[in-house]
Amino acid sequence: MEMPGKTNAQRLVQRAGIPCRELSYDYDEKDLSGLHAALAMGLPPEQVFKTLVARGEKTGLHVFCIPVCRELDLKKAARAAGDKNMELVAVKELLPLTGYIRGGCSPVGMKKRYPTHLDESALEFPEIAVSAGLRGRQMLLPPRDLAALVGGGFAALTAEAAL
Repeated sequence: MEMPGKTNAQRLVQRAGIPCRELSYDYDEKDLSGLHAALAMGLPPEQVFKTLVARGEKTGLHVFCIPVCRELDLKKAARAAGDKNMELVAVKELLPLTGYIRGGCSPVGMKKRYPTHLDESALEFPEIAVSAGLRGRQMLLPPRDLAALVGGGFAALTAEAAL
């Protein structure tokens, strides 16, 4: 039985039988950063993943999930997508393309199923946090289960960490 108040993404995870913990936090319209979310939930930023949508020159739209404390390396993203060039979509395109708004974009339950790539660092954790499809709502789930649900794979997607 579906619990009231669950997002579409949470219902899809539940239907798939994936173990999932739900977290919520007070978000700030002036700071929709993933670092704010990680701090508000008391999780290490390396374990909280943001969902980015980018367009390849030849391969079209792709979804990338990376730690909130890192930046997407567009060359690595293009390589993972089998393309030469990749650029992030404009924020105004996010809702029409995915059904989600900035700060609440989940890799689960988009309007259309896009090729999805998770940063390989996700495999360092038994569970990672991703948006549940609304600002202030996250779900923690095993990264391999998430990848299986969205038909995704793992790749090196971020720039090397500055020391």
